[in-house]
Amino acid sequence: MSKITTELLLERAVPRSTRLRKIETLNLSKLQLKTGDLDPRLFSRLRHLQKLDLSDNLLDKFPNSLTLPDLRVLNCNNNKLEDVTALKQFPLLEELTYENNVYLTLNDDYKVMFLLQNLRLLNGKDITKLANHVRRVNSRKLTSKVTAHWKKFFRDQLPEKYTAEQVKSIKKKFLKSVQTNVVYGPSSLSEFTRWRVKMIAEEFLAYSLGLELNSDTEPEEKTDENEEESTESPREAAEDVAQVVTPSKRKRNHSKSSPGNKRSKSQASTEEEAEDVSAEPLHFLQCHSKGNSREDFKTQLWSCVFEPVLDSGARKDPIVSSSRTVATCGGESVCLIDCETGTVLKKYKVATEEFFSVAWTTLTMVISDSRKKAHNILAAAGRRGIVKLIHVAADFCYGEIKAHKKPIATVCFSPTQETHLFTASYDKRIALWDIGIPDCDYNFKASQLLVLETASIPLRIALVPTCPEQYLLAGCEDGCFAWNIKLDKGQKSRPFEAIFQFPGDESMTTSHRVDGLAFLNDDVVVSKSSKPGCIYLWSWSRSFDAKGKGCQRTMSAVILAELEWSTTDMSYLTLSTCPAKEYVFCGDEKGSVWMYNLSSYTTAWGSAKGKRSERRIPPTQILQWPELRVNGEQPPEVLVNNVVADPAFSYLVVLTSVNITAIWKKS
Repeated sequence: MSKITTELLLERAVPRSTRLRKIETLNLSKLQLKTGDLDPRLFSRLRHLQKLDLSDNLLDKFPNSLTLPDLRVLNCNNNKLEDVTALKQFPLLEELTYENNVYLTLNDDYKVMFLLQNLRLLNGKDITKLANHVRRVNSRKLTSKVTAHWKKFFRDQLPEKYTAEQVKSIKKKFLKSVQTNVVYGPSSLSEFTRWRVKMIAEEFLAYSLGLELNSDTEPEEKTDENEEESTESPREAAEDVAQVVTPSKRKRNHSKSSPGNKRSKSQASTEEEAEDVSAEPLHFLQCHSKGNSREDFKTQLWSCVFEPVLDSGARKDPIVSSSRTVATCGGESVCLIDCETGTVLKKYKVATEEFFSVAWTTLTMVISDSRKKAHNILAAAGRRGIVKLIHVAADFCYGEIKAHKKPIATVCFSPTQETHLFTASYDKRIALWDIGIPDCDYNFKASQLLVLETASIPLRIALVPTCPEQYLLAGCEDGCFAWNIKLDKGQKSRPFEAIFQFPGDESMTTSHRVDGLAFLNDDVVVSKSSKPGCIYLWSWSRSFDAKGKGCQRTMSAVILAELEWSTTDMSYLTLSTCPAKEYVFCGDEKGSVWMYNLSSYTTAWGSAKGKRSERRIPPTQILQWPELRVNGEQPPEVLVNNVVADPAFSYLVVLTSVNITAIWKKS
C-alpha cells in the first residue's frame, strides 16, 4: 500500500473535498496503514478535522506531531497499538475508541483519561465520572504521597547551596525510590500508578526545587450564590475567594536560576539586561470558581485588563481606585481585583456564560443633576456571543449587545473613540459597534458600524497605534491580516486588505495560527505563531504598503528579531506588552512567565536601516511557578493562558488554566 497522499485524503473525506483545510470528517480505515504512513506535514494541513477513523490498520503507535488542533472523535479499533501517551497531542478529543488492540490494558485506559481532559466516551462508555476521579482525587492522593516521601527521606539530603551534579544525583535516587515505594489503588493499575508517580515527581523536582514546601492555607468562608446573573459587593466577593498560599520568601525566583533549573541557559543576553527585575509573588487567588467551589481547578482564566486612571480628582469612589485595579475573566464570572491587597472588589456572574475577554473604556455620562462626569465602563463577552456592559462604580450591568451568534474570542475599545468597540467572533467576523452613552436612567442605543470579514477565526486584535481609526490588525487561526477600518468609506462589510507572510519551514508562508498579537511601540508588532517556540518582532510601517491599491494583498513581514521561548506547540498561550517599559511577556505550558526587556533594541529597530537581529533574543528573566497548595493539595499542571502588566509595570497578573490568578509585584 502506498503512503497517504493529498489525493487520497481528499477522496476519503466525508463528504469528498477539494481542500484539505475544509475536511472535517475523514475515513482512513482498512488501508493497511503503518505508523510511518502518517505524515505529520500532510496531516498538519487538516486544520479543521474533527472526526478521524483509523480502524482496521496496522498502527503500533501515533507520531508525536500530527497537529490536528480540532480533533474531537478518533477511532483506532483493530490496530496494533502499544502506547497511548501520544494521544495527548489531541487535547479537544471527546470520543475515543481503541478496542481490539491486544497490547493495550486497563492501565492505558487510565492514562488517556488523565491526559485528555475533555474525553467523555472511551470505547463507547461514558467515563466522565471516573475520569474526574482519576484527574483529581487520584492525582491529589499521589501528589500528597510523593511530597511526603520527599520530605521524609530526601529533603534533608540536599544542602542549602547545591551543585548541578548534586541535583542530578538526588533526582535519580528520588525517582527510583518514589516509584518503588509509593503505592495507591489496586495492583491491576500498578503500571499507571508508577507512570503518574514518576510524572508528579519530575514536575515536583523541576518546578518546586529551591522553594520551601508549604502546606499552610488561609481559607475564606464562601457563600451559596446561584443566581443566573448577579453583581456581588466587596464583602460578598471576598467570601468567594480561596486565598492560595504563596511560597516562602527564603528563596525567590530571580533571574539567576538554580543549578537544577533546566532553563538556566535562558537568561539575559547582555549584562545590562541581566539586572534582577525582583518580581515577588504577592497573591494567588481562586476567585472564578464555578458555584464558588474550592475544588474547582478546571475553570480556565483568559483575559485581564487594568482599569484606566481617571483624571486626577475626578473620581472619589473608593470601590475602584486606580490602575492597581484589574478586571479578570474566566468561567461564569468577571472579577475586579485590587492587586496590592489581593481583595476581590467586585464579582459579576452569569451562570450560563463562559467569559473570554474584557475591555475598559471611559465614558462622560450625564448624572441626575444634569452634570457630566467621567466613569469607567467594562465590556465583557464570551461563549454566548453577547457583550455585557457594566458600570462598575454603580455595581450595575446596565445593558447587553447581542453581537454575534457564535462565541466572541476577544474585544477591544478604540483609544480615540471611546464608544467604539470591536468584537472578534468565531463566526469569522470582526464587528465594530458604537455602544452609545447611557443617560441617567441607563437608556442607551448601540449600533453596528462595520463588519470585517475574516478567512478564519480571529483570535487577537490590535489597532495600529499611529492610525487607530484607519487600520486594524488581527491574528487568526490561519494567518495575520490587516483591514482598513476608516468609516468615511462607504463599504460597511469589508474583506481584509492585507495578509502577512512569515518564515516557514522552507519558505515564507501566510498559513499559520497567530494566537498572540500586540504592539510594543508605535511601529514594532509582536506576534506569536503556532510554530513551536516562535515569537516574532516585526515592523508595521516597513511591512504594510499603505500606498498599494486593491485588497487581499500578500505582504512579507519585515522581521526585526525572534524571541527565545518555550518549544511547546501548545496553542492559545498568548502574549502581552508593556510599551512604556518596552517589555514583552508570555507564559508557557509549565506555569512560567517569560519576560523580555527590549529597551536596548528598539532604537536600532526604529532606524530605516535597522537590520534583523541575527540570533534569537533570550528572556531577561523567567518567573517560575512556585509550589502552591489549596486545602493542603497541589493544583494540577499549570498553563499560563495570559499575563498582563499594568502600564507602569508595578504589578504582573498571571491567568492560568487551573482557576488561579497569580499577582506578582515588582519591588
